[in-house]
Amino acid sequence: MIYLWFNMALFFELLATGGFVVYIVKQKKWVFRCSYWILVAGFVCHTIFLSYRYYSLGTAPVLDLKSALGFFAWSIICVYLIFQIKFRLMVLGSFVAPLAAFLMIISSAIPWVEGPVKPVFKSLWLTVHVGTVFIGNALFAIAFLAAIMYLIQEHQIKRKRLGSVYDRLPSLATLDSINYYSLIYGFPFLTLGMITGSIYAQYALGKYWQWDPKEVWSLITWIFYGALLHERRRAGKYCQGVSLDEGY
Repeated sequence: MIYLWFNMALFFELLATGGFVVYIVKQKKWVFRCSYWILVAGFVCHTIFLSYRYYSLGTAPVLDLKSALGFFAWSIICVYLIFQIKFRLMVLGSFVAPLAAFLMIISSAIPWVEGPVKPVFKSLWLTVHVGTVFIGNALFAIAFLAAIMYLIQEHQIKRKRLGSVYDRLPSLATLDSINYYSLIYGFPFLTLGMITGSIYAQYALGKYWQWDPKEVWSLITWIFYGALLHERRRAGKYCQGVSLDEGY
């Protein structure tokens, strides 16, 4: 029965993706509204599924690739819904929904593997670590999508192709602001995720740092994003006063 919620989430998210694609082509606000609420329905179903999995496992449902992909898709949609409430950038859904749906399709193609959960995984520190890291990465995914739109729009402007694609995407200033806000919110989540991960490692393995490849690459990623955020703030290339409610 619980897997029905996963399938319903997949169905609604795929349906919303189709709606958002139609919206970016037709530019009809009613299409966006329908797609948005269908995505909300998929998010609710997904949340119910993850809540039940957490209850049954006693830990965050990310212990295998299938579960991790599904959780990442949920995280991306969660961040998008919050951004949509705050910034009301309708066209963003046409990029976010396909990414989340793609992750869900891959997740659905991987067989379920059920088995007993080791006691070491049933830790609150692991749950906090996973939650903060995935939300941070979801924010970075939004930054990535905003950057893709920025490059498309910049290309259109440089080539002086101020046609249909140019009209469908927000201004460069708006996209730059979305990218910056995603970075500035995502970096603290990533930092908190690394701290709680170290605490969990001490709890589970007896050491805060193991020089495991995952830990090393996490540190490299953290340094990269920290340097990127520092340079952006230093250069002043974000538009602090830009209104993001452009109706796109």
